[in-house]
Amino acid sequence: MFIKQLSVFIENKDGRLAEITGIIANAGIDIRAISISDTTDFGILRLIVDKPEFAEKALKEAGLTVSLSNVIAVGIPDKKGGIAETLAAIADKDVSVEYMYEYIVPNSDHAYFIIRVADNEKAVAALQSHGCELLTEVK
Repeated sequence: MFIKQLSVFIENKDGRLAEITGIIANAGIDIRAISISDTTDFGILRLIVDKPEFAEKALKEAGLTVSLSNVIAVGIPDKKGGIAETLAAIADKDVSVEYMYEYIVPNSDHAYFIIRVADNEKAVAALQSHGCELLTEVK
């Protein structure tokens, strides 16, 4: 029910994001989703890739602080209110969404999102009862 997300701690300095994505590219790994949040001095880069364990190894070998965590990848029908309905299903079970970002799946009639929640199991149960498509691997 989950997919692996890489979280990379990075300093806010020119060229750092290009350097990190270059490490991933040079390792032959495909980035499927990317999100970054930052403060003045540092940021957290979140990635969904086709080979998360290989990416983790390549980034750690480059001296970066990296972690792997389970996140939910949910397919939402591409229609008005689709996101609102899906998030309401989670909220109805009293599960907090910590963050979310879009995940691109080519040639699909669904919008896909990566969702990090406070309680994965409750969120998955809520999404399944709502009839949502959950991905278990990178497409």
